[in-house]
Amino acid sequence: MDDVWAMVHAERAALAGDLARIDGEQWDAPSLCAGWNVHDVVAHLVDTARTTRPGFVVGLARARFDFDRQNAAGVARERGATPGETLERLRRVASRRSTPPAPLDSRLVEEVVHGEDIRRPLGLTRPCPLPAVVRALRLQARTPASFGGARGLLARVRFSATDADVGLGAGPEAAGPALSLLLAACGREAALDDLAGPGVAVLRAAP
Repeated sequence: MDDVWAMVHAERAALAGDLARIDGEQWDAPSLCAGWNVHDVVAHLVDTARTTRPGFVVGLARARFDFDRQNAAGVARERGATPGETLERLRRVASRRSTPPAPLDSRLVEEVVHGEDIRRPLGLTRPCPLPAVVRALRLQARTPASFGGARGLLARVRFSATDADVGLGAGPEAAGPALSLLLAACGREAALDDLAGPGVAVLRAAP
């Protein structure tokens, strides 16, 4: 458990460092997360870092059990008046260990994927540690779509990492860096250009 939290905290700190180097216009840039700009995604990360198990249940009830509405409320709550204010909020929560009612590795999915949602459109890169990426990818592979996972997708396509000893799923192969496979498992079409093999067509056709 301590190892996972250390990875989560490292991702938050790395993202805060990258965000300190971008300008105001870049905070308004669209992210890879549909409907959200960079500022929105950072606010979401602040919100999820603050979320506790009881708080999640209360928030979901207030949102009438609509996850999208709950997320939107969290973004509105944690989005500062300026990018600098939101960045400072991210720094303040970087070492928190609270979590909603979900597997602990879901915190890695959250930090790694949303970090790439921000970095890729801005042309930023981070050599994300493979242990964090692989843990996140394995969790997505065993999580059903109803909870944001890719278990159903991996019943139709096999993911093969070219930079780690990871092979998941069944069907035509999609091969590439583990980070790109993780992004593909989370529905980020921008990552598909990093992959090769007949399974890529399956991914492009997936809803």
